[in-house]
Amino acid sequence: MLLVASAPGIAQQAYHAPKGPDGHPNFNGIWQALNTADWDLVEHAARPGLVIQDGTISADPGGTGVVEGGEIPYLPAALATKKTNFENRLKLDPEIRCYLPGVPRANYMPYPFQIFQSPKAIFFAYQYDGAVRNIFLKDPGPAPADSWMGQSFGKWEGETLVIDVTGFDERTWLDRAGDFHSDALHVVERYTMTGPDVIAYEATIEDPKVFSKPWKIRMPLYRHVEKGARLMEFKCVEFVEDLLYGDFAKKPK
Repeated sequence: MLLVASAPGIAQQAYHAPKGPDGHPNFNGIWQALNTADWDLVEHAARPGLVIQDGTISADPGGTGVVEGGEIPYLPAALATKKTNFENRLKLDPEIRCYLPGVPRANYMPYPFQIFQSPKAIFFAYQYDGAVRNIFLKDPGPAPADSWMGQSFGKWEGETLVIDVTGFDERTWLDRAGDFHSDALHVVERYTMTGPDVIAYEATIEDPKVFSKPWKIRMPLYRHVEKGARLMEFKCVEFVEDLLYGDFAKKPK
C-alpha cells in the first residue's frame, strides 16, 4: 500500500484516480477554481473597484494568493510595467475587452471549463469567450504562429498529466492586477487527481524577458457534481462593442 505524509507523524493512503481505457486517470468533467487568482495571483486585501459608482459590485475580493513563495520575480523594468498596468487596468486588461484569456489564466477565471478526454485526444473547452485548447499527445514541434492560447503538448508522468505550452501572443495578462508576460512565455502545467472530484493544479511560468527566474502557482480545481451541470454560453464580444467601437458609432443629430 502506497502511503504519503499529510502532516508530521501522520500518513494516509495515496489517492489513485479511476482509469480510462488507456490506463490513464480520467479527467472528464466540468472543473472550476474557487479562489481569487483572477483578481490577483499574489496575496491581497479587498480593495475598491475602479468604477466607484458601482459600490461593492466592482470591488476586488481579498485573497491569500496562489504564488509559491508569495512574490512574482519581476525584472525591474517589467515591475514598473506591471504597476502601470494595475493603475490603468480598467482600460488595459484584455479580459475587459473580451480577448481570449491565455494560459494559465483560463483555468482560474471565475468560470467553469470542461475537459474532454479519450485514449486519442484531450480537449479543453472554456465557458469564457468560447475559448478552447487542443492538447497534442504527440510532439507537434514549434508552434507555427503565436496565438492567444498558445500550443499545448501533453504527456503522462505516472498519474500526472503534464502539458507544455508555448507559442504565446504577448497581449494576454495573468490576472486583473496587471501581471503580464511577453511572447517568450513558457508554461508547464501539471494536473494530478487528489480525490474523486479534485485536481491539484500546478503551473510553472518562465519568461526571461519579464521574470528573473521561473515561478509557480498552485491551486485545487473542483469538479462540478450538481445535476445538469454544463457549460453555458458566454459570448462576451457583444458586451464590449460600445467600449471598443463607441467612438465610431453614428451619433444622433
